[in-house]
Amino acid sequence: MATFGTLSDRLAETFKNLRTKGKLSASDVDGTVREIRRALLEADVALPVVKEFTQTVRERALGDEVSRALNPAQQVVQIVNEELVGILGGQQRRLEFAKTPPTVIMLAGLQGAGKTTLAGKLAKWLKKDGHTPMLVAADLQRPNAVNQLQVVGEQAGVTVYAPEPGNGVGDPVKVAKDAVAQATRAQHDTVIIDTAGRLGVDAELMKQAANIRKATNPDEVLFVIDAMIGQDAVATAKAFQEGVDFTGVVLSKLDGDARGGAALSVASVTGRPIIFASTGEGLDDFEPFHPDRMASRILDLGDILTLIEQAQQAFDEEEAAKVAEKIASEQFTLDDFLKQMQQLRGAGNIKKMMGMLPGMGSMKQQLDDFDEREIVHTEAIIQSMTPAERTNPKLLNGSRRLRIAKGSGMTVTDVNQLVQRFEQAAKMMKTVARGGTPQIPGMGPMPGGGGHGQGKRKKGGKKPQGSRSGNPAKRAAENAALAEGRSVAPSGAAAGSGFGLGGGGAKGAPSEEELQALQKFLGRG
Repeated sequence: MATFGTLSDRLAETFKNLRTKGKLSASDVDGTVREIRRALLEADVALPVVKEFTQTVRERALGDEVSRALNPAQQVVQIVNEELVGILGGQQRRLEFAKTPPTVIMLAGLQGAGKTTLAGKLAKWLKKDGHTPMLVAADLQRPNAVNQLQVVGEQAGVTVYAPEPGNGVGDPVKVAKDAVAQATRAQHDTVIIDTAGRLGVDAELMKQAANIRKATNPDEVLFVIDAMIGQDAVATAKAFQEGVDFTGVVLSKLDGDARGGAALSVASVTGRPIIFASTGEGLDDFEPFHPDRMASRILDLGDILTLIEQAQQAFDEEEAAKVAEKIASEQFTLDDFLKQMQQLRGAGNIKKMMGMLPGMGSMKQQLDDFDEREIVHTEAIIQSMTPAERTNPKLLNGSRRLRIAKGSGMTVTDVNQLVQRFEQAAKMMKTVARGGTPQIPGMGPMPGGGGHGQGKRKKGGKKPQGSRSGNPAKRAAENAALAEGRSVAPSGAAAGSGFGLGGGGAKGAPSEEELQALQKFLGRG
């Protein structure tokens, strides 16, 4: 995640220095803690939070859990991860809904924090979850704030209550109070009140926000804060907590190229949980905040759970089952390939999703070079083919390929490369469907499937023992692998860390060659 880019880089460099240590001395620990402190301060984390964090890490790093560990460096990474989760709030906190609708959610924060756009993101997220939200234009101060909320509401496909034109006209407290009554009449189960902000904290801002809270008795008051605000985050959060009080925090602009210390300070200083995070400009760039997943992203350990959730939202299970059958029966066509491409794009920002893989923090340049528009070019080529050509690529002679190239605005070379990629993909997927180890041409087996140089057992070597896993499915898979002469990791073997501690980096983390192959596979030719 870009916001924590600098912090992630500094922490990664710090932990690399522990890589070769078989045992950690007190001076090793002190040096590491000193670097962690410097990295956190540079990321604009509040000084009291830094002091408490580093003190706890030092005490634990010098304790028995590290001194007795087989790999003390990995143990320190684990300690830092656990303490990061702690200062980010510990457990995930969900929205609390009213027993009797409507649930009233009030948004508060400074002007420029992104409250209005975030109101639309929250409304769309709630609508996807089966709720019937209504947005309320109670920011009658900022120029065009009412109009902006109406535009955002239309994009999100939700109702907007805006009886006043704004631009200094109307009573925001009355609008908010009337909105709750209107929501009850119209059977909206959620009300989201967008309130006015100021460029800085002042008495008038706090008085208006406090009056709206008193008039509507909201179930949740969400403090929206710009993740790029830096050290001012703590002072602003404290002022709002004293003046209005809030039940939870929403981090906006978490995709920015700032140091991101606000996220590591607000929850710890205020004692209020971070509930949501805004991760981009689009209305779908919004997600529930998971302290454990955010800590993993900061430490470049990946965020596989969020990646899976995003993929599940985009991929149709029934369609996936049909494709799996086609792959197994060798009936996978370019039409199916096209649908898979479109579903992949529908899952969201591919570059951002790839960034959630473990160990990708060290491959920023390759990620930055990845151009998602190449997938559009691939789609254009396939869409320029006839149905018969998509079903049977063997029909593609020279004249047909020339026609397709002209129709898609690409070259014959591009068409040839696409056909080659499709054939390789179909072959690889067929291998997977039959339970084998897929190989990307020129790369050998995929991660987790055996690795280089792990082929047949040498003549006269010791016969491999059968799997002892208590999981029947895993036991069968491991026995099949042993029968083919592939090595199997011991059950319960610890996965590596995102920093290559313990000799090898994150288990399954893509190598540079693998990323290049993935780029080529997706359309970079």
